[in-house]
Amino acid sequence: MEVKRAEQLGLRGRLLAFPLLALVAALGCACARAQNPTSAENPFWGSVTAQPVTDQPLKLSLDDAIQRGLANNLGLEEVVNEEKTYHAEVNEALQLFLPTITLTGDTGYYMHDLAALGFSPSVIGEFSSLFPGGKPPAGLSLITRDDLTEGQLHYSEILFSGPVIQGWKAAKAAERAAHFGKMTARGQVVQDVAGGYLRAIADESEVENGKAQVEQARVLKDHEHAAHEAGTAANLDELRAQVELETEQQALIAAENQQAKDLILLKREIGVDPEQAIELTDPAPYSELATETPEDARATAYRNRQDYQNLQNQVVGYRALHEVYRSERLPTLSFASYYGTSTVNGAGTHGDFIAMGILSFPIFREASLRGDRDASKAQMESVNAQLDDLRNHIDEQVREALLDVNANQQLVEVARSNVDLATRALSDEIDRVNAGVDDNLPLVTAQATLATAENNLVESLYAYNVSKIGLARASGVLETQYRTYLGR
Repeated sequence: MEVKRAEQLGLRGRLLAFPLLALVAALGCACARAQNPTSAENPFWGSVTAQPVTDQPLKLSLDDAIQRGLANNLGLEEVVNEEKTYHAEVNEALQLFLPTITLTGDTGYYMHDLAALGFSPSVIGEFSSLFPGGKPPAGLSLITRDDLTEGQLHYSEILFSGPVIQGWKAAKAAERAAHFGKMTARGQVVQDVAGGYLRAIADESEVENGKAQVEQARVLKDHEHAAHEAGTAANLDELRAQVELETEQQALIAAENQQAKDLILLKREIGVDPEQAIELTDPAPYSELATETPEDARATAYRNRQDYQNLQNQVVGYRALHEVYRSERLPTLSFASYYGTSTVNGAGTHGDFIAMGILSFPIFREASLRGDRDASKAQMESVNAQLDDLRNHIDEQVREALLDVNANQQLVEVARSNVDLATRALSDEIDRVNAGVDDNLPLVTAQATLATAENNLVESLYAYNVSKIGLARASGVLETQYRTYLGR
């Protein structure tokens, strides 16, 4: 029974000390990246597998990238393994409600020293009357030998225990919290991968714009060179055109380099080898988002935010843990039984049996009981305070996400208008230069203005899409509704 008691105390200790899953990440905003992020800084920037490199480019849509991220992302894999750990804790807690049955058997040759066991010659002499003839047989040896074979069946079960019942509830709450922690991590992966994919699309657009600007600057440079050779243009005009060409070439080199680095980051998050060439098949999406009030978005977030549900289950877990310590004052009722059979020197078998109920309760452990109860109450109140703070934080995140969406939508409209105006200004300036009204300085300026306007449009569209993803994340519906928010 001491062994059984030790097992109860050991598992009870594990139940009382079970860890609760912490929040994985703050929601509702795009993840700020370092210049060269690594999985050592954040496991969500790494992946656990990489498919073999192929000669053909890998055609990758946004949906494909997200599915690969959910399957291979390192941070999500770690959180999934944590959930498995909590499931194992639940199984350990369940065992306390189930009977424990063990079967043992042994056989051996034994030698016993009767003198060491207290049967000295003088003690044996006191029992002389029990021997035939009134005295111990001659040559009685105090060293005995026997062969012993025995089998034992043990059964034990806890019938009632307050700490066990509350510990089971705490373990189940921790498992549910771990599940919602996993769902929060999935949202993190979707946000990171979608943001990385949109960034790569924006880079691709900037590269295409850069190539067009280089080609346009090259045409202007060739035109000015021919005019200078013909004596109809000054050398200064040719130099300006050459400077403009090299400036656009520098911008194109920088854009291509940034595109290559951002593609490497995207591949790392979704488990694709860095050497694998990929081809993005989705264009930059654009769709105006339906008007949503902060109250509606907040209500959606309270229903769907996994980190909110995670913390709610942590509150349940700490409340159950508090009840574990409070119920330590209650009695514990258990049942134990034993049946064994043994054979000595082949002289037949003999069985023995025990069936017993055990009732135990603490008489005086007041300091320990009060200390455990007060400490668990403080933990419970701390988590309740965190839950109250998270409600306010969700409201703040939703409102900020709506402001970002509205502001970025207006920036896209302004950027588009600016591109149209810059295109018209460049067309007019080309006509003026061809007519001999202006030299090429205003033309070079107009080209640079159009290049800036086109890049601003690309960045505005990227920021708008990222802000819509942030709103979906803040509302807790990113994984299921990112297509709707992006207008795909």
